[in-house]
Amino acid sequence: MAKEPHELAASEMSALFASRELSPVEVAETCLGRIEALDAEVNAFCHIDGATSFAQAEASEARWLAGEPLSPLDGVPVAVKDLLVTKGWPTRRGSLTQDPNAYIDTDAPTVARLREAGAVLIGKTTTPEFGWKGSNDSPLTGITRNPWNLDKTPGGSSGGSSAALAARFCPLALGTDGGGSIRIPASFTNTYGLKPSFGRVPAYPLSPFGTLAHVGPMSRTVLDSAMLLNVIAKPDARDWYSLPHDITDYAAEIETPLAGKRIAFSPRMGFATRIDPQVEALVAAAAKRFEQLGAHVEQVDPPGGDPGPIFRVLWWSGAGVLLGEYPEEKKKLLDPGLRRMAEEGYAYSKKEYLEANLARGAYGSAMRQFMTTYDFLLTPQLAVPAFDVGKVSPFEDDGNAWMAWTPFTTPFNLTQQPAASVPCGFTADGLPVGLQIVGRMFDDAGVLTASFAYEMADPHFEKVPKGF
Repeated sequence: MAKEPHELAASEMSALFASRELSPVEVAETCLGRIEALDAEVNAFCHIDGATSFAQAEASEARWLAGEPLSPLDGVPVAVKDLLVTKGWPTRRGSLTQDPNAYIDTDAPTVARLREAGAVLIGKTTTPEFGWKGSNDSPLTGITRNPWNLDKTPGGSSGGSSAALAARFCPLALGTDGGGSIRIPASFTNTYGLKPSFGRVPAYPLSPFGTLAHVGPMSRTVLDSAMLLNVIAKPDARDWYSLPHDITDYAAEIETPLAGKRIAFSPRMGFATRIDPQVEALVAAAAKRFEQLGAHVEQVDPPGGDPGPIFRVLWWSGAGVLLGEYPEEKKKLLDPGLRRMAEEGYAYSKKEYLEANLARGAYGSAMRQFMTTYDFLLTPQLAVPAFDVGKVSPFEDDGNAWMAWTPFTTPFNLTQQPAASVPCGFTADGLPVGLQIVGRMFDDAGVLTASFAYEMADPHFEKVPKGF
């Protein structure tokens, strides 16, 4: 075997399990050993249960030896973000307000599907408190660091998952995305993250941030996320928003050519005013590669202007509903930034909330009409590369928390379209940069194929952070 177990993609692990050249137990031993040796530097995980992970790996090994794997992901380690309930494991959501001894008696739909597929649950990953911001620190777990530069944030709120992937602690992870929380950390860590069409991957319990919130796959390669989506994109009766089952085999169809596709490229979405020049240059170069792949690329801005004010009312209101009536003794335990957000959100009137929902509908309608002309929309994923840990924003605090540097993420939580962050290069300081690929609503397969085509044309996934 040319690679060490922790260097392998999930697709490679699966093939080696089938040929009996590698065992799920060997992989689990390697991954858990790396976490024990290196995670003190990164702080990607907030819960490890080696006995359970090993038991799952041993059961998987027996199935592969019998020629009866439950799925291609049988035996593959997967990290679970600590916003997703996992039976028998604590789910504390980065908060001191949550009971550490509360017994969780059910699995989120994604976790349940992973168990059914025979995957090895390798641990729970860190998140900012209740997933409220785009950097990854919390009162409960402290600071999570970026393996590419330990002084920088890995992004949030799925930053523990992205850091675990970048550090080669595991090949797959689950993330959630209510305003960019899969795509932000993917961009900051040279990993891949897909926010699927809303409802494609069911959720339970439903997010307090309502229909902004998605659940999706994270990985180091596009193919691995396609394999993970095959497992988790199945309806669950507990989520009344979940879509009918799509029989598409996302992994099998990933090599669909891009020749003839119509692609819009919007470097600033028509309203973003602050963007790092290196980010802008790398994304522009990435857009040109799609022309080399046979697509027709047109620089054009989508309609609707800046939807940030709409998102702010809806997101802040979600925090208000979640935390606004907490007793004072619990509010004192909250991240101060989250507490301010919740108090502001709690103060919004019904009229303001309903007006924001109406404005969201108009924005989403305009975007869907725009996408009838184009198969995909390309934008920068973020306005900046990773910034210093402990900060909410690299800019002066303007009252918008993390929204000033994420103008390209929140629009597609409002519209619910599939959107992915794929690595497109590095700054002069060696910090990763991501390209955002947005698809038509329900065209998750298309976003994966476009991502894969770009990844093959400009591969960055084999690059490893120094020391990892």
